[in-house]
Amino acid sequence: MTTYIFGYGSLMNSASRQLTGQTSTAIPTIVTGFKRYWGKIDSSYTISPLVVDKGEGLVNGVLLQVDDAELAEFDIRERGYHRVLIPALQIDCDHELEKDAQVWVYIKDSPEPPCHLSPIVQTYVDTVLAGCLEVSEQFAKQFVEHTFGWHFPLENDRHAPKYGNLAGVTPEHHEQIDALLSSARA
Repeated sequence: MTTYIFGYGSLMNSASRQLTGQTSTAIPTIVTGFKRYWGKIDSSYTISPLVVDKGEGLVNGVLLQVDDAELAEFDIRERGYHRVLIPALQIDCDHELEKDAQVWVYIKDSPEPPCHLSPIVQTYVDTVLAGCLEVSEQFAKQFVEHTFGWHFPLENDRHAPKYGNLAGVTPEHHEQIDALLSSARA
C-alpha cells in the first residue's frame, strides 16, 4: 500500500518538511470537500497556523509519499490535528495514484479563530508561501484566494521569528510574498 500526506501549509515547503522527515517529491494537487482557515489548535500552540476542516471548497497543496516511520514523525509534528483519509474522487492531480493509495490530511474540527494572544505570524506565512512559490506564482495566488481568515491578527515576527519550522525563506521572498498578501488584506 502506498501512503501519502496531503500538505496544505508549511508541509508545502520542502526545507520545512525536511525538518521532520523525508518525503517524495511534492506533487501539486487540488482537494475538494475541504476548506482552509487560519485557526487556533490548542494551548500548546502560541501561533495560529493553517487548519483544514471538511466543507464546501477546495484546497491546493502537495501530495507527499511517506513510509510508516515518516508518517509517525509527521503525526508528532501535526499534534493537535487528527488525520483523515481523503476519498480518491476528491483528489485532482497530474500524477496517477496507485489503486491502493491512501491519502491522509491533517484536519481540525471546528477551528477557533486567531486572536491577539495566538496570532497568525509572518514567518509561518512566509514559510507556507515560499513553499507555494516552489510550485509557481499562480499556485501561491490560488493559496491566498482559497484561504479564509486573512483579516485576523497578524504579527510581523520577521525580525524575531516565532515559528519553529521556519525554513526555505530568503529575504528575496519577502517582497514577492508581501505583494501576494496585499490582495488578501485589501
